[in-house]
Amino acid sequence: MNKKGVLLVNLGTPDSPSVKDVRKYLREFLMDEYVIDLPYITRWFLVNVIIAVFRAPQSAKIYKQVWTKEGSPLKIYGLKVQELLQKKLGDDIHVAFAMRYQNPAVEVAIKELKNKGIDDLVVIPLYPQWASSSTKSSIEKVKEELKAHNYSPKVRYVENFVKNEKFIAAVAENGNKHWKTGKYDKVLFSYHGIPERHILKDCDNNYCKLDGNCCQSYSDKNRLCYSAQCYETSRSVAKAMGLKESDYSVAFQSRLETRARDPWLKPYADVVAAESPKSGVKNILAFSPSFVADCLETTIEVGDEFREIFEENGGEHWQLVESLNDSPLWIEALEELSTKEN
Repeated sequence: MNKKGVLLVNLGTPDSPSVKDVRKYLREFLMDEYVIDLPYITRWFLVNVIIAVFRAPQSAKIYKQVWTKEGSPLKIYGLKVQELLQKKLGDDIHVAFAMRYQNPAVEVAIKELKNKGIDDLVVIPLYPQWASSSTKSSIEKVKEELKAHNYSPKVRYVENFVKNEKFIAAVAENGNKHWKTGKYDKVLFSYHGIPERHILKDCDNNYCKLDGNCCQSYSDKNRLCYSAQCYETSRSVAKAMGLKESDYSVAFQSRLETRARDPWLKPYADVVAAESPKSGVKNILAFSPSFVADCLETTIEVGDEFREIFEENGGEHWQLVESLNDSPLWIEALEELSTKEN
């Protein structure tokens, strides 16, 4: 009888909010060729001489704002989800958890699964929308460690879960806790941004033009288009929340443009936050369905920084919707992803 296992993989977090550990994390993260897809020498110089040196102290201060006694929220919720999913699946399926960067390491999780004798494995990168800089990078890391440890189980990789109804229901449930109060004029779905060139590399260039039209539907033709997946997620969550098309908008955050001719996905969420009050939108409910757990990009960027921009430009109330974290519906979605092929 096959021994089954599930490996959950999230992006990563520093071991502590110290400048040293943050710099170590940034170097590993940004040296990934799937994250910054520039020639190695250029990437090495950019990361090690500029970004890690100057950004680490600033990032460390921000990490301290979200850090708890137990550690990073991303890691805390990851371990909690692992525990809850294990209880849900029972003793017949072993659940492991790893971070693509830093700890708990993918290498350690692979050793654990091999020692357990797992020969039928489901790998779930915890990114709802597929992107080469997150999903593909995590999958390739798992493959690398499987090869390094001479371990060859049957493996199924979950590329994304934008069409999983329980995931959509879980996001909508969190949103409706706030939306149903009637206090908000509009919902803003803010997704992590990526360079436009990543989209064009991942998609069929004959189909994807990034002109705003090809991303308005989702099919086999653009199944690897991150932008199309974000818009599909938004449409599905909006429908589950009972929103009209005019009730919500989609934007992209966290851009790190290194060159003027290297644009990231638009519209930019911080620009939307600044311009919304000028068009009469005074109360916004904002959340990011590209993150399944609270982290810097949700708590600080969407929750604090965008709120400040919004209020400085005449906005009255900006509310962050919490991430899925360890909500029961999210665990049910993971159970389904673990046991049913989509």
